[in-house]
Amino acid sequence: MPHLVVYASEPDLQGREADVISALTDAVVAVYGEWAREIAVVQLVGIPVGRWGIGGKPAKDPAPRVTFGIKDAAFSRPDADDIVAGLVKGVTEALVGVFGERVRAGTTVELVGTPAGRSGVGGEVVLT
Repeated sequence: MPHLVVYASEPDLQGREADVISALTDAVVAVYGEWAREIAVVQLVGIPVGRWGIGGKPAKDPAPRVTFGIKDAAFSRPDADDIVAGLVKGVTEALVGVFGERVRAGTTVELVGTPAGRSGVGGEVVLT
């Protein structure tokens, strides 16, 4: 299942949580298809002002960072480059749509592949 963890400044997130969740879910669906809507997981982590550093100093206006968990097998598909590009672009555009153009240049999207058999749901190992 697509699983996105978004780290953003608390002031940016406050009052926009539903918009971020909706926009990111739509971005996932744009790449994977409508079947992914019901299983896309978005977690928002608000970082208080002064608790995010860049270059050894507190960041004044940090852009969001997204860790996007997907199945490792996605990286070996013939269309893997298109999937990666579509997810990175779609997630970035979704966040720009909510937070504004100022976050584009610094938004980071990290795709993390989980090999089959290395995760579980409901107490059972997922083998696919």
